[in-house]
Amino acid sequence: MMIAEFAAVVIIAYLLGSIPFGLIIGKLKKGVDIRQQGSGKTGATNLMRVAGTKLGVLALVLDVVKATGAVMLATVIIGRDSGVLPIAGVSVYWRHIAQVAAGLAAVVGHNWPIFAKFKGGRGVTAYFGTVFAIFPPAGIFGAEVLAIAALRSRHMSLGSLLGALATWCLMLPLTIVYNLLPSIYLVYGSVVVALVVYQHRDNIKRLRQGTERQLW
Repeated sequence: MMIAEFAAVVIIAYLLGSIPFGLIIGKLKKGVDIRQQGSGKTGATNLMRVAGTKLGVLALVLDVVKATGAVMLATVIIGRDSGVLPIAGVSVYWRHIAQVAAGLAAVVGHNWPIFAKFKGGRGVTAYFGTVFAIFPPAGIFGAEVLAIAALRSRHMSLGSLLGALATWCLMLPLTIVYNLLPSIYLVYGSVVVALVVYQHRDNIKRLRQGTERQLW
């Protein structure tokens, strides 16, 4: 029974993450396929450049909501009183495992969406959406770092990278030093931040060369 529930969690989260709001909004409002313009990504930043700030912000909010919903739905499906699983001598709650599984599936869906021929975004908004559901303070802190860095540098890629790293940096001492968070959350953060950095490898190269695209 638990296997079926976990399969449902992963599949639903992936499908939710696969909804390409940037692509949908671009086609509905401007009649453009943003995969063929700008960076070629379906995320909010590319939509912002192609179709304007307001539509980009709308896509950003919807991308965050879909990822947050995926994690929250996983908690509902598995249940808060689903028991624990011993892993390497550590007891891990099944709901925490379900949350990070749903979070990872949502990010993967956002980056490689089945509804957009597996050509999606870079995973930043989806990542923040999952963190908002898993541990809101880290998500809020990271979002603030992202906004400040992006606005000051005018490089969304730099803001995204610093914001994602900031969430992980906050979770690190809370997990290891103060034992306030389950270790599986930190593992999840480490995996997804590494994925975010990988997805930004071309941006990092342009940032180092001084040729990265600006927000405006």
